[in-house]
Amino acid sequence: MRTSAPLGVTRIRPGSLALNPLKRLASQTAIYGLSSVFGRLLNYLLVPLLTYTFAPAEYGVVAELYAYMGFFAVVLLFGLETGYFRFRSREEWPPATVYGTVLRFLAIANGAFLVLVLFYQGPLADLLRHPENPEYIWWCAAILALDSVGAAAFARLRAEERAARFATIKLLEIAANVGLTLFFVYLCRHAWLADPESLLGSLWDPRIGVGYVFIANLTASLMKLLLLVPQLRGGLGQFDPALLRALLRYSLPMVIIGFAGITNEMLDRAALKYLLPYDPETNMAQLGIYSACYKLSVLMALFIQAFRYAGEPFFFSYAKERDARATYALVLNWFVIGCVFLFLLVTLYLDLFQYFVGAAYREGLHVVPVLLLASALLGVYVNLSIWYKLTDRTLLGAGVALIGSAITVALLLWSVPRWGYEGAAWAHLACYGSMVAISYLLGRHYYPVPYEVGRVLGYLVFGVALYLGSRVLVVQLGWSAPLAGTLCMAVYLAAVVLLDGRRLLRRTAPATS
Repeated sequence: MRTSAPLGVTRIRPGSLALNPLKRLASQTAIYGLSSVFGRLLNYLLVPLLTYTFAPAEYGVVAELYAYMGFFAVVLLFGLETGYFRFRSREEWPPATVYGTVLRFLAIANGAFLVLVLFYQGPLADLLRHPENPEYIWWCAAILALDSVGAAAFARLRAEERAARFATIKLLEIAANVGLTLFFVYLCRHAWLADPESLLGSLWDPRIGVGYVFIANLTASLMKLLLLVPQLRGGLGQFDPALLRALLRYSLPMVIIGFAGITNEMLDRAALKYLLPYDPETNMAQLGIYSACYKLSVLMALFIQAFRYAGEPFFFSYAKERDARATYALVLNWFVIGCVFLFLLVTLYLDLFQYFVGAAYREGLHVVPVLLLASALLGVYVNLSIWYKLTDRTLLGAGVALIGSAITVALLLWSVPRWGYEGAAWAHLACYGSMVAISYLLGRHYYPVPYEVGRVLGYLVFGVALYLGSRVLVVQLGWSAPLAGTLCMAVYLAAVVLLDGRRLLRRTAPATS
């Protein structure tokens, strides 16, 4: 006997997902993706501003502290975002109780973290070698706490498929962040240079410097939380201690997975100043160069982020359909096609993308193709990771992530002192490649999905071959880079249409033997 849907919760009609699962996933990804792309493009405009305004060593401070924030963002969320999606789909607890339990726990835990950092910001600043600006530590901690609580409200919007409201609030947050950064770093700084006693000039303190980036971010995070009040207000009254214990048992391994993921993604920027074999000033400059060039892989990161927003709820909600596994395989095919397109878009037109960073940072452009390919493999791993999420084997998933982290740490320690930040880029690629292989093998055992491995690998290899072919046309045959890039991109799109054009028109995943 089917239970009725709780008040205020929309039940998906039986079979409705099967009508057009790829269209549904694509539409959700498009909404999240368009908002993320547009928002990140706004945010991306800050890269030229900051890299043309601050020296590489100064910009390296921003990159370093945001790398540390990435680690703490995972810990302070406690894996409860994924836990919320998992337990919300069960019938033991009402969705409102699941949400309220998650929200209250996050509010209490992050409040305690904020108080702790307030008392120890001075020693922490000394430990990180930034004793002259302990306020940076406090501002970063406040951003983390606000964002962690806000993540619960955003998870609720995703679960309820309210992508438009999700996207609107995200865009407003990013617009506020970009606008305030422009206000402080451009308007107030230039006013101070012209007349320190002017109204705008008095708002710029050169001792804070790049710290205005954190001030802008903190203000935008606070505004975002105010916009999420309707979602937050509805959850504080619901709490179940027994449910919290069950949630934490499921979710805490996700912290290990997330922490390992951040290790793989951001440890290089946190550790470069310690591992590079130069003097401290040069190390910070190299960190700044590497971080700025890393930003050129933003389009791939946006695509993966948008897919995560739409994909995680989709994978859980579609798991009971008869064609679920065949659909997941088809999703991976199209995901890889999209990743290779973005890889080619940036690498084939890198001569144009390079102007988004200052001239002092362009010596690191040669690592961009490696970083893009590594990001593509990360996206493949995101797809493959459904095996441990759908079978509740999050501890095994944590093991895969920890193996990836061990590879990252070992390769950073070995390669960065020898090859500088180039070694960090190749460490990314080796790490994600290993995680894809291990996750695929474990998934075949615990949750077999008929992935078309040959087709997936073929597209990745084909993309790399087209990039290398474009370099031959430019370097050896003297073609212009835009012409060579356009030819190679046309070849790729033609191949996609010939090989997979028919399958794009299908309403459901193809039957598999």
